[in-house]
Amino acid sequence: MSLPQTAPAAAAAPAAPTPPRPRALLAMHPQLASHLLDSRSLARLTELADLDPLLVVDDFTGPAAAAALAEAEVIVSSWGCPPLDDTVLAAAPRLRAVIHAAGSVKHHITDACWQRGIRVASAAWANALPVAEYTVGAILFANKQVLRLSAEYRERRAPYDWPYAESHIGNYRRTVGIVGASQIGRRVMELLRPYDLELLLHDPYVDEAEAAALGARSVALDELCGLSDVVSVHAPELPATRHLISRRMLALMPDGATLVNTARGSLIDQDALIEELVPGRLNAVLDVTTPEVLPADSPLYDLPNVLLTPHVAGSLGNELHRMAGAAADELARYTAGLPFAHPVLPQDIHRTA
Repeated sequence: MSLPQTAPAAAAAPAAPTPPRPRALLAMHPQLASHLLDSRSLARLTELADLDPLLVVDDFTGPAAAAALAEAEVIVSSWGCPPLDDTVLAAAPRLRAVIHAAGSVKHHITDACWQRGIRVASAAWANALPVAEYTVGAILFANKQVLRLSAEYRERRAPYDWPYAESHIGNYRRTVGIVGASQIGRRVMELLRPYDLELLLHDPYVDEAEAAALGARSVALDELCGLSDVVSVHAPELPATRHLISRRMLALMPDGATLVNTARGSLIDQDALIEELVPGRLNAVLDVTTPEVLPADSPLYDLPNVLLTPHVAGSLGNELHRMAGAAADELARYTAGLPFAHPVLPQDIHRTA
């Protein structure tokens, strides 16, 4: 008795070949890399790309850097990356993309990059988050007059008659003016929505309808300065924005108002601001100044109505890892043939930070 014949098993389809990983190069301050790239992000980067995690360059002319640059398809950059000018690009014939694990790309992305058609992504959105959080804290503390009350408490060492405090102290129905609907400015407005505050916005690129959608009322800059208990600056540093908060704008601010600057020092007429701060008419929270660092004899160090910090509102400590994770996400999209989630476009570069 013969057994039934079974059909031969179908041959398995050959597996699709795995595309080669792009060659990548880390370009930033070498001392920064160990703080920026946590183990998770570094593992993802090296899985997605052929990348030497021990080679971190801030100068493309050395032998090892030049050899890696010649083969690189992607540069993962951060603070300290040298400018990618014509000379550098000539030595990088295979370069197709730059993924910046920080904010502004203006320090290293040149016109030559746009002319070459190099794709650029930035983690500016990730760096915007801690700046916005710092700003919200500054706004809420400013309206509560924490600096003054803390100093008085330290001096008096006696109870504070808080139920009978001046009516202008507090965050109920205060007016906050946001100068610039940048990524940071928009995040600040989003974070302030739960509070009983009136938000004003000045941005020449935002109309009334968009401002309303952001929870703010669009106004001219002089009106914003004249009405706001706190003015918070989030515009980019451009020739047109130098001394945007001018002597005249500062004079329009109400007595006791607070200026918050986490953008760039050049946006404020600092000499005029000091003239308003010394007699105590205005208060300020300054994370940026002109210059950075201030000279040792600057009155801004000692004024009791000034909170001065050394440009720390942006990513600091473990917040750096968010930017590294953002860079790894963009590299994953690049290797999958997808567009960047947060591209930098040449037509926008003239009006962004």
